[in-house]
Amino acid sequence: MNTLLRLPAVMDATGLAGPTVYPRIRRGLFPRPVKLSERAVAWPESEVSAINAARIAGKSEADIKSLVVQLEQQRGGSV
Repeated sequence: MNTLLRLPAVMDATGLAGPTVYPRIRRGLFPRPVKLSERAVAWPESEVSAINAARIAGKSEADIKSLVVQLEQQRGGSV
């Protein structure tokens, strides 16, 4: 089972401010959220953890962009 994190939990887990998350998504450095309803989104906890691990490991922006693509492809339309 994969836990979904809302923005405040993502901010806590990553140390990023809310206004920083969305520009990173646009740049391909953070996974897009999963739509929960018309006005609610969340991120799979495993994806947030994978991004954190890549950042801790000192991965380059290119490596993180590749990771984001891989993570989003693994969703397979279901979360």
